[in-house]
Amino acid sequence: MRAFRIASHADVERIESRPYGEYMAHASVFDALADAAARHGERPALSFVVDADKPESTRRWTHREFLADVRRAANAFRLLADGEEPRVALLLPAIPQMYFALWGAETAGVACPINYLLNADHIAELIEASGANLLVALGPDTELDIWSRVAGLRERCPRLKRVLAVGGAGKTEGADDFDATLAAQDGDALAFDRPVGADTLAALFHTGGTTGAPKLAQHTHGNQLHSSWSAAQMYAMDEHDVVINGFPLFHVAGSLVYGLSTLLSGAELVLPTLLGMRNARFVPRYWEVVERHRVTLLAVVPTILSTLLAVDPKGADLGRVRAAFTGGSPLPPELASAFEEKLHIPVRNILGMTECAGVVSIEPFLDVRRPGSCGLPLPYTRVEAVGADGSASAPGEPGVLRLRGPNVGPGYTDVRRNAGTFGDDGWLVSGDIGHVDEHGIVFITGRAKDVIIRGSHNIEPALIEEALMRHPDVQLAAAVGAPDEYAGEVPVAFVVPRPGATIEPQALLEFVRQYIAEPPAHPKRIDLLDALPLTAVGKVYKPALRLRAIERVLADRLDRAGLAGQVRLAGLEKPGGLAVELSVRQGTDFAATPAEIDTKVRAIMAPFAIDWAWAS
Repeated sequence: MRAFRIASHADVERIESRPYGEYMAHASVFDALADAAARHGERPALSFVVDADKPESTRRWTHREFLADVRRAANAFRLLADGEEPRVALLLPAIPQMYFALWGAETAGVACPINYLLNADHIAELIEASGANLLVALGPDTELDIWSRVAGLRERCPRLKRVLAVGGAGKTEGADDFDATLAAQDGDALAFDRPVGADTLAALFHTGGTTGAPKLAQHTHGNQLHSSWSAAQMYAMDEHDVVINGFPLFHVAGSLVYGLSTLLSGAELVLPTLLGMRNARFVPRYWEVVERHRVTLLAVVPTILSTLLAVDPKGADLGRVRAAFTGGSPLPPELASAFEEKLHIPVRNILGMTECAGVVSIEPFLDVRRPGSCGLPLPYTRVEAVGADGSASAPGEPGVLRLRGPNVGPGYTDVRRNAGTFGDDGWLVSGDIGHVDEHGIVFITGRAKDVIIRGSHNIEPALIEEALMRHPDVQLAAAVGAPDEYAGEVPVAFVVPRPGATIEPQALLEFVRQYIAEPPAHPKRIDLLDALPLTAVGKVYKPALRLRAIERVLADRLDRAGLAGQVRLAGLEKPGGLAVELSVRQGTDFAATPAEIDTKVRAIMAPFAIDWAWAS
């Protein structure tokens, strides 16, 4: 495919003035990978760092070798599905076999990458909802236990025809060895003829957190190709780039935003050990690995950016690194500036969604970083802010962002989940609050569901978080709404201090007020934590913080009512949202009777819009 380097909105307009076929030459992911292998066959495609302490342990595949293993995986899945369309559930970390299996599954049928950190019940629900008939999972491994859940999955998912294990030789009774199965297949040609077009279903990626009914977003081949190829153009990527990608492939960032985009460009992916960026032994060696592999682009999220800022490069030559691309959660401008100032590596921001194959907009490498910006929409993709009346906002006017274009998927497998997200008119509602300026640049101020509503006053958490990040001793910060009897919600914040720093919460409250012009947005309380709760890909998991805030408020109210110690409370995540379960301790030391406790608790809970119940 012909490369288009994008630096400005004018470049996007020039691309869009030409037929789409000139921009996207292929209709299937496999054809695009085959084209990259034909053009860059002997260049490195994957380098897997088996052990960061042992440089000689790295395993490498050229683009030609990579494509051969994708063919082998596709041929194997087609054979094992025994006449059915292969639907392949994947429970693998970001190791080479996951790459072969993911693109092989999409070539032969449909891939369903699943977060291997979920509990067995949720994994089983996702497998059943996807209609998977094959499962590829990591075999017994001392670093990462996935296999212990597989036996239960076989029992709960009767449509599974075969299970393939990666590794764990001799310890996977009843499963096929994945590597041996691939080795027995032809890597030079596909053993089947399957028509695939841009609208053919390629994958099902789950989204919506870790609770509730399965929510599977559908991707077509055209969706994935458009997002991945467009991302590469925003990165100004070519075959000489080397990208270090520690994201798991069950997340669109790892598989598409940084994974497929790199492969289609003929560039090289460096995979940082089986555990990726969750490997505590790897992170201190990060810059050493960057130098050794001549890395040019870093793939991170803001929390990893903050972590790397505290890792001493120890003299490593970082001169080839031309940018760090980040997304997944809001990028505090102060964090980006500190990273650029210390390491001399430009930071660029990305806005993405699972439902549009990973990318909405990107700050181009060839442009500048603008605080609060998420860059330009992809070519052929329209992004606009919508006001409360449903009409498009004027440039610079805030609203809920929506988009449409070749990257927008066909919706969820359960069409009942489409309401409020996928419209019949082709628009995808992102749930982000922001605006698009007169130059077509997208800015984010928060998420609709994260907005703190104090009385009738809407407060963006990002406003508080950016103010907190200005303090030199703050490493990470997150703001959420805490329940309040009179205002509905009040803002509170959680802060992780920098290593070795001492923070006085009251002094920090005074500090941030100078940067927050709206008094209602001043946080009522700041709690210090050793770490923020994170998702598997490093995003701050705000439901856990909201539960902390709820528990803190209710514990205070129970104490005021004289029930401290007698009534216990526990916050819960339920399919319908957050809830609280209460229980009573009995004993002679407590004066209140059960009836009195019930009356007091009901009076406490009445002003709060919180789902609660007595423990059974």
